Amino acid sequence: LTPEIPILTEESEAISFADRKKWNRYWLVDPLDGTREFIKRNGEFTVNIALIENNKSILGVINAPVLETDYFAWQDGGAYKQITNEKLKKIHTRKADINHLIIAGSRSHASDKLKTYLKNFKNIQLLSIGSSLKSCMVAEGRVDLYPRLGLTSEWDTAAAHCIVNEAGGQITQTDSSELRYNTKDSLLNPEFFVFGDNTIAWHNYL
Repeated sequence: LTPEIPILTEESEAISFADRKKWNRYWLVDPLDGTREFIKRNGEFTVNIALIENNKSILGVINAPVLETDYFAWQDGGAYKQITNEKLKKIHTRKADINHLIIAGSRSHASDKLKTYLKNFKNIQLLSIGSSLKSCMVAEGRVDLYPRLGLTSEWDTAAAHCIVNEAGGQITQTDSSELRYNTKDSLLNPEFFVFGDNTIAWHNYL
């Protein structure tokens, strides 16, 4: 449909930053996010598709095939959730109660650093979820925070990034700056927070 727009995927052959930095717009795709969840057959894996323009995600689509659920958003168009045979739903983040937080964590990649961070909060409920579904749950107001204090790649976050933004949330680095794409040779993300309530300085709890 868009032969003029480059595509970068987890399965792509290595493309140098010298070439990539010339791209003002490109597709960023993860055909299988949540490999361990796929192997475990728990349904918590997704297909992630994002359109990046000037280092920012401007369109995101996340499909969870086993759950028969799609999340999607585009810049200035809102964020939506579609479950097969159900009515399309516009989604929004929620205001967080710092004394009663619901926090999403990785089902397969829990770290000691995350456990240490969580000790700074009281009365938390921790939900272990696989793949980009953690960010989607922030976007739909079921979770307050997803702290990722470990390695991920840009294709892991790009689709969810647009969805979270359009739902009223943010994805920021631990210094509170916005997560950006295709700005360096490495395609690894820095550590980041996904949250719905930007009145709380989540990075101050590190």
